[in-house]
Amino acid sequence: MNIAIFGCGTVGGGVARILTDMGDLLNERARGDIHLKKIVELTPKTASERFNLPLSLFAGGGKDLTKEEAQKYIDEVIGDKNIDLIVETIGGSNDFVFETALKICRAGKHLVTANKALLALRGKKIFEVAEEHNVSIGFEAAVCGAIPIIKTIRESFTGDSIDSVSGIMNGTSNYILTMMQNEKMDFNDALKMAQQGGYAEADPTLDINGFDASHKLIILIKLAFGIDITLEQLSPIGVKDIEKEDIDFAEEISCKIKLICFGKKIDGKIYATVRPMMVKNDNFLSGVNGATNAVRLVNKYGGRHILVGAGAGSLETASSIVADIVFIARYNNKLSNCISKSQFSFIDAGHFVFPYLIIFKTVDIPGITGLVTTSIGNQQINIDTVSHNRHTKEYAVFSIATTPCTLRQIESAIAEIRKTRPDVLLGDPKIMPILY
Repeated sequence: MNIAIFGCGTVGGGVARILTDMGDLLNERARGDIHLKKIVELTPKTASERFNLPLSLFAGGGKDLTKEEAQKYIDEVIGDKNIDLIVETIGGSNDFVFETALKICRAGKHLVTANKALLALRGKKIFEVAEEHNVSIGFEAAVCGAIPIIKTIRESFTGDSIDSVSGIMNGTSNYILTMMQNEKMDFNDALKMAQQGGYAEADPTLDINGFDASHKLIILIKLAFGIDITLEQLSPIGVKDIEKEDIDFAEEISCKIKLICFGKKIDGKIYATVRPMMVKNDNFLSGVNGATNAVRLVNKYGGRHILVGAGAGSLETASSIVADIVFIARYNNKLSNCISKSQFSFIDAGHFVFPYLIIFKTVDIPGITGLVTTSIGNQQINIDTVSHNRHTKEYAVFSIATTPCTLRQIESAIAEIRKTRPDVLLGDPKIMPILY
């Protein structure tokens, strides 16, 4: 099995390093020879020094490439009949990367990728083309780095039925929330620390807005339940608006705030969302800290399973890519890309039944708590607890924990408050499910 790599940055370089270091052992596991033949990278010298790779592996003899030159070498590699499998670590879901993935499959070459955005947003066509040309797609590294969640769902649980999938699937957000919780930092300071520690990109938008986690959940929903959903359907809510006061309210009800990916099957319907949740301290996920990821699966027959590990990192993610390479090398004639389809319908988060914590920021006037609780009661929502009202000169902040109800009921209560007293709410209340 002859391998080429497109992109030799953090992940691609890690793949090349592992293939170089573990060659004999990987060959033994694959029951055949795996050879890294070519790398296409814009800055070969930088990648060579960073990952201790010979310049002879790089297209162009080791000199820096223009985008046009890189495109020429990519096309040459795709057309090379001696190349069997290509690792795509360019990243992104733009037309260039999408078309490159299709070209790889149409050329009869296996594709291995960590590109969660590409598969979540445009993967349906790629899988169809791969199936038409009898090639395999390996994408273990696209969801939660080193955690083998894809193979677990596709192989280990083929004798069971998955009822729910949930977890912490974005290390950047989890690191920020951990620093806010444990070190009492505000959001901006925690984000800066995450960037300094290499846990957050210079532009952290995809992470803190919940998009990265959503891409992963879209892939898992497809695997676990057989339906295609979009980012718009998930309507993700990220962590960028979490404040110290929210952390304090969480502590009052014995919770930690976590960005949770959640999907559940109930009566032929799939409920899914990505948003900050109040996770009870006796729930395992509340103790998953730092950049660690965790996925929790509940099966019909096998019960609960939790997989925990590194969700990102050069060698961590690369190890999953290499595992796919070995697997394809060993079993490629027996593999199928078919993902079971189902007739389940998708139901948006407004229909979720959860206990919720609602955090209100209002003008500081007498009777405001009574006004809010009355409107909540008018929507047939039972109130569990009401926090102490935190007063400042400008506003008041308090939280209300409900018993199980729907998000729609809460939204109706908020609408009633706005109608009754349009002047009292300072911004939209924060609504977070309580996860037991």
